Amino acid sequence: MANIKSAKKRILVNETKAARNKAIRSKVKTSIKKVEAAIVAGDKAAAQANLANAIAEIDKAATKGVYHKNTASRKVSRISKAVNTLA
Repeated sequence: MANIKSAKKRILVNETKAARNKAIRSKVKTSIKKVEAAIVAGDKAAAQANLANAIAEIDKAATKGVYHKNTASRKVSRISKAVNTLA
């Protein structure tokens, strides 16, 4: 355990940031799963609606620094491609 005051603060701040990042990552994963479920069901309308939501979540995560911009771009590209091949 840290003895120095600044080290104790860093531990608390890091825990807070880790919890925030985990929540954002979880939201992104959930939104992607919803798109994939709609694709498997063959429901193009639901897939496109969920795709818009998923892209928004991924972009927010990239803006907040949870995901690197290239990672976010790759995720968007893959789910967009999957929805487009549904047609």
